[in-house]
Amino acid sequence: PCFRFSCFFYTMDLSTMDAGQLTMLGAGACMMLTMHFTVQLLYQHLFYWKNPKEQKAIVVIILMAPIYAIDSYVGLLDIQGSKAFFMLLESIKECYEALVIAKFMALMYSYLNISISRNIVPDEIKGREIHHSFPVTLFQPRKVHLNHGTLKLLKQWTWQFVLVRPVCSILMIALQALGMYPSWLSWTFTIFLNISVTLALYSLVLFYHVFAKELEPHKPMAKFLCIKGIVFFCFWQKLVLDILGELGILKSHYFWLDVEHFQEAIQNVLVCAEMVVFSVLQRYAYHWAPYSGDVEQKLNKKNE
Repeated sequence: PCFRFSCFFYTMDLSTMDAGQLTMLGAGACMMLTMHFTVQLLYQHLFYWKNPKEQKAIVVIILMAPIYAIDSYVGLLDIQGSKAFFMLLESIKECYEALVIAKFMALMYSYLNISISRNIVPDEIKGREIHHSFPVTLFQPRKVHLNHGTLKLLKQWTWQFVLVRPVCSILMIALQALGMYPSWLSWTFTIFLNISVTLALYSLVLFYHVFAKELEPHKPMAKFLCIKGIVFFCFWQKLVLDILGELGILKSHYFWLDVEHFQEAIQNVLVCAEMVVFSVLQRYAYHWAPYSGDVEQKLNKKNE
């Protein structure tokens, strides 16, 4: 598909295209590149399918970039859509983001042979101190010891966002469709969701700090940055664009769109471009090499 798209791009006369067409072409190219890099990584994991528990989580995580890219490109295709339509597209991305955060925590638990459902916690990690920071200390002791209960709590902090995000999305879309969605309510939902995702990400960071030494061989920071980077850029750049639009700093005459839609267009274009970068980074962070061992050795012997 990427080869056909590149041939199509080569045969086009760019000088005859306006700003909107050039933007759509560039965003489409970014989407295709994101899919290309992700499909390559996905194929390698499926070929070296050695640890289903871990690799199922990895598959869910690496699909985050193309889903974001496709979702944003759809938003550009129907740029004159209603606010409820754009809210639906945004909700799809963020609901999947919530699932990815939960799957990432499950992957970290798997690396350490922890199973909350089967009450499996290795003896060598029991009793470790976990130090909470403000504002979590408002509802948790500053220092707790690691056990099944604290690990279960960390897991619940990640999964609460999986439940909160779709519920809020349904309410937001319904209120928008009914014309009962004033700006103060929009900011209320934004603040609430920000608190929810922050708590989920806080649990991941806390878990990493406690088990940094054991997790080091698995490159957890690179894996986490692929997720955190997507969340950070998509959430905060949208917030910044909304603020700049409200302040009148971003003007619609800079673009080919009207005032109502140009902020959504900028956000979607940025996401399409950024997902190419993250799809490349994921090839390093979630590489298939740890699962290729026996198969790769057999293939090398066969070639010899």
